[in-house]
Parts: sequence; structure tokens; C-alpha cells
Amino acid sequence: MALPTQSLRVSLVQGDTRWHDAAANRAYYGEKIRALKGQTDLIVLPETFTSGFTNETLGNAEGMDGESLRWLAGVAAEVGAVITGSLVIRAEDRCANRLVWMRPDGSFETYDKRHLFRMANEHQRYVSGKDRLIVTLNGWRICPLICYDLRFPVWARNRYNRTVADRFDYDVLIYVANWPSARRYPWQTLLRARAMENLSYCIGVNRVGTDGNQLHYAGDSVALDFLGQPMAELGAVDLTVTVTLDPAALAAHRERFPAWMDADDFALTAD
Repeated sequence: MALPTQSLRVSLVQGDTRWHDAAANRAYYGEKIRALKGQTDLIVLPETFTSGFTNETLGNAEGMDGESLRWLAGVAAEVGAVITGSLVIRAEDRCANRLVWMRPDGSFETYDKRHLFRMANEHQRYVSGKDRLIVTLNGWRICPLICYDLRFPVWARNRYNRTVADRFDYDVLIYVANWPSARRYPWQTLLRARAMENLSYCIGVNRVGTDGNQLHYAGDSVALDFLGQPMAELGAVDLTVTVTLDPAALAAHRERFPAWMDADDFALTAD
């Protein structure tokens, strides 16, 4: 079974995103990121961290050649760590809620939010992603997803490839979010469920404060182990916490509790 062999340091940056002010957010989150230089391998920011979660897309969207992508590349190189979070990005006649996985060398991967939040009409202004992203860092396989994706466990299912790679899809599941405090109980509960059912570490990074739509966010960012037990809980304050993920503990749990051997095989189909 292919597994990571070295620990992974992950920093959860729970911040009060400035409403519709990309320059202010770059300055705000940039200060938090630079404070982590030499202390972490991966920095996780909230969903839509340059604007807040907005349906006013035209005035807040950037292109993939925009200032925020250049800024991400610059600060990732400066601190020597991968940085991830989502932004509002122009995608043809609409926009994408696009997660960017930015490496220190300037290379990057992207993931467009698959499940669009119909309750807030996100589906009317954004395009839905079609492909799940799996990235590697220091031998760890990581699946980063966005907010409402948390409510759809099939999309996050961690399958074991017995025939080709002899490995799980991923070792760490990450959700970046703008998840309002009115629905904080599902956020807390479903993150734990995703960790337990997928035999993986699970990290959720939410924002705090009140946005321009007067929605309040309680934070509740958390790092969970494979049993759904908290390694760090950030509460409702502006806070950054770094946790260290242990590959030996993960491997021992998967060996001791081999639920993956009894899992159902399935394939996702297109819409």
C-alpha cells in the first residue's frame, strides 16, 4: 500500500475577509502568510478570500492572468510553501468559484467548485466544475474541495485502487469555505463524517466576521484526524494554527480498521 513517509505541516488561516476589496485582502492575508515562513508546508485560506462569497461577480472576478494570481505566486515563493484557497475567476460568459493550488515555483493546479449553492443562486452566475483534483505534496495525496461540496459525500469518496496504483485516492481532504454561522452544526458534523468514512485527515477552513450581505460567520475551522477527532479547533476568532499530520498514525489506522476492503465499487457519471 503506497503511503506518505514524512510528516506534513498544514496551516489553517481563519480570517475576516474584507468585502469586495481584493487589494485589502491581499494585504491582510499576505501578512498572515508571511508570518508562517519556514514553519509550514501548506497554507490553507478560506473560500473566495479576495472578495467574500458574492453573487456580484462581474465587479469582483479576475482573469487567470490577474493581480491575485501573480500575488499568490509571489507570496508562495517568498514563504516556500504551497498556498491554496478559492477566488472568483472569469470563465467565458459567467464565472468560476476556482480553487488555486499554488506552489512555490509558480506552477499551479485548479479546481472549480462542483456543487453550486442553489439557495444563494450561485448556480445562476457560476459554472460548475466537472473534475475532482488530487495533488501531491511531500508524498501526501490531497483532495481540495469547496464549501457546499461538503454536503455531497459521493464526490469526496476516497476509493482504494487495488489493480493499478495500490493506493487510496488521497490521504488528506480539505474544504475551504464561507459557511454562515446559521448552519454551523452541519459544517461541524459533516467534516467529522468525511474524515471517518474516508479514513483520512480532514481539514476545514472557514472565515469569521460579517460580510456585505450581513451574513455572520462563526469560523469553526478545524483539523481532524482519521477518527474525526480534532487536532485543532479555531473557534470564532481571527486565528492561524499549524498542525502536523503523522503518516505512521494514518497507516496504522488503515491497517487496523480496513473498512476500505469492504467498500462498494462505483463510477461517477456525467450530468
